[in-house]
Amino acid sequence: MSEPTATVPKEESGPGDNRSFVKNTFDAVMEGNPITVTILAIITAIIVGGVLILATASGTLGARWHTAIGAYVALFEGSIFNPHTVSAMFSQASIGTAIHNGYLGAVFGPLSETCVQATPLLLAGLSVALAYQAGLFNIGGQSQFIGGAIVATYLGYGVSLPPFIHVVVCVLGGFAGGAVVGWLVGQLKAVTGAHEVIVTIMLNYVMAYLLAFLLGNVMQRPGRTDLISPIIAGNAVLPHLFGSTLRVNAGFGIALACAFGVWWLLNRTTIGFELRTVGKNQSAARVAGMSVERNWVLVMLIAGGLAGLAGSTVIQGTDFSINFQSFGTYGIDAITVALLGRGRPGGVVLAALLFGALHAGAPLMQAQTSIPVDIVEVLQALIVLFVAAPPLIRAIYRLRATRAAGVGQVMSKGWNA
Repeated sequence: MSEPTATVPKEESGPGDNRSFVKNTFDAVMEGNPITVTILAIITAIIVGGVLILATASGTLGARWHTAIGAYVALFEGSIFNPHTVSAMFSQASIGTAIHNGYLGAVFGPLSETCVQATPLLLAGLSVALAYQAGLFNIGGQSQFIGGAIVATYLGYGVSLPPFIHVVVCVLGGFAGGAVVGWLVGQLKAVTGAHEVIVTIMLNYVMAYLLAFLLGNVMQRPGRTDLISPIIAGNAVLPHLFGSTLRVNAGFGIALACAFGVWWLLNRTTIGFELRTVGKNQSAARVAGMSVERNWVLVMLIAGGLAGLAGSTVIQGTDFSINFQSFGTYGIDAITVALLGRGRPGGVVLAALLFGALHAGAPLMQAQTSIPVDIVEVLQALIVLFVAAPPLIRAIYRLRATRAAGVGQVMSKGWNA
């Protein structure tokens, strides 16, 4: 007959006892989980950026301090909202009067510009992040962007369709143009074993020269000698979401829908499970009966299509024609956005909005403080530097090591590791 065992009653906290919640929150912060490390990395980059402004500005120390503070204030006002504009709007006789006088666009204009700048960054960042989930490094965002932009532009001015249908056809064409370039990368890797990093880098040059040939021979705007395409038809332009006073257009909605679609694909479908399995361990995926090569081709096709959509939103939403300034540095910025977002769709959305805000606020910062817009590029580089080095952030802020292995893992495990 077994003896009864004594049980120790668990300590229960009443409704007003928040000690456990506070302790858990404090432990999560002090252990340096990925969210904490990312936030601290951004704060550290802002501080270091301010120090650089202090060091490069002219005048006394007080004047330099005023310049540094003014630069960040202008950056905020140019990307989020301007308090002076908001107070001026509420001083109007009525909301109708404020809207009639154009205050609606003035108040929400900075946020609108942030969304416009973030749209191609979000789509291109999703392209890099999705490929990474399958163990591939997509360095070819530029080539896939150009592929989508070429098709969207040609369909925009070379085809006559009804308004809504024309927009949809151009968007789908942009996806298809980027998908073809991405599919070529995946097919070459699957068939020949060619490394995707080398192939994507080479395709960046191939597509750039193809664009130069097309703009100089097939798609050149009549009456122009420079390399620029005809303007797309009005029926092919992405509609504005909140009227003509705000530049944010349907491309931002497409980008958010794609972010949700990538999350759903990776976490709620069999295809997504296979992609993640291939990315984690190719050998285990083969033993489980998965076709690694087929998944490579599929993920690069989708990733290329997302980058092509980025090109489509730029052409149909803001530029309305293609030239050598259209693709900018989106291919490289996509890598930094995906890195900052840790390869996850939700993180990519936040990273794209952050970088979009930096781009949107830079012109006002330069106009008000004479700080060159290059400081924004410095801030982006600093953010990526600190995010990619969690041990450095933990050392600076004396954070404890994470309890679970791999909790603080960042998106930098090496090529095909």
